[in-house]
Amino acid sequence: MKEVILNVRGMSCNHCVHSILNGLGKLGASAIVDLEAGTVTVTHDEERQPLEAIVATIVEQGYSVEA
Repeated sequence: MKEVILNVRGMSCNHCVHSILNGLGKLGASAIVDLEAGTVTVTHDEERQPLEAIVATIVEQGYSVEA
């Protein structure tokens, strides 16, 4: 399992948190969303949930991921 911290822009409320957690949960990844810091800490299996899929899932929810 690998942990990665992503800077995510556009999150502002609990709906945003649930949207991201739900999307990542469907991939089988777990996450912690910090609205104040604007980060999403994701724990995932690199073989099953590559980073590209995680970023794509967050973007599909309407947020932007910054390197």
